[in-house]
Amino acid sequence: MGPFAPLRWVFLWRDKAVFLEGFGITLLVSCCALLLALVLGIIFGLFSTSSGRIPKTVSRVYVEFFQNTPLVVQVFFVYNALPYLGITLDVFIIGMLCVGIYHGAYVSEVIRAGITSIPKGQMEAARSQGFSYIQAMRWIILPQTVTIVLPPLANQAVNLIKNTSVMALVAGGDLMYRADSWASNGTLSYGPAYMITGILYFLLCFPLVTWARRHEVKIKSRDTQIQVQLESAERAGMAE
Repeated sequence: MGPFAPLRWVFLWRDKAVFLEGFGITLLVSCCALLLALVLGIIFGLFSTSSGRIPKTVSRVYVEFFQNTPLVVQVFFVYNALPYLGITLDVFIIGMLCVGIYHGAYVSEVIRAGITSIPKGQMEAARSQGFSYIQAMRWIILPQTVTIVLPPLANQAVNLIKNTSVMALVAGGDLMYRADSWASNGTLSYGPAYMITGILYFLLCFPLVTWARRHEVKIKSRDTQIQVQLESAERAGMAE
């Protein structure tokens, strides 16, 4: 019987609840990890753009460590090392924490790039009007940063969703783990299992990628219109 024989698809349809449960866990882990990544990314992104040496150093250490060590190693370390310290976490929590903290480092770089793209004159103008650094960030800098960073943040969300598959290595109950376990236990229907798993990941990721692409085009179009208006106003002023 071939890897994609009709009978194997019958087996998959019969046990579709296994894949739906895994899909639900992957979706839940992705949402929790994304929320954690955003919180950490904003905090360390602000640290990296602050004027203090200590916050900048802390942010740099965090980013460099997690960007330059494999996520798989981090998951295995937390899964195997914490019990020796008397700390036992559910695999769901381990997956959420590891994926969230890992991607928080990348999100912080996105936030940092967004903040530094705002002209420094805006911060200086805000401070001259009596705003504190935090108030200027809250009311002037960050609202402008949001529009800029949304497309790269959407791309990070896509990468985060795909990286939740590392939970399969520690029996995390996610979509990848359920698919592999189901195919291994008797049916050996790896072809349909992995194909439907890929499709389900695609259904989660493709809308985000499409939205990010359209939003980026919209931003570029808006910037082009603003530039044209500024050039027109400048020419009109010179004509007068």
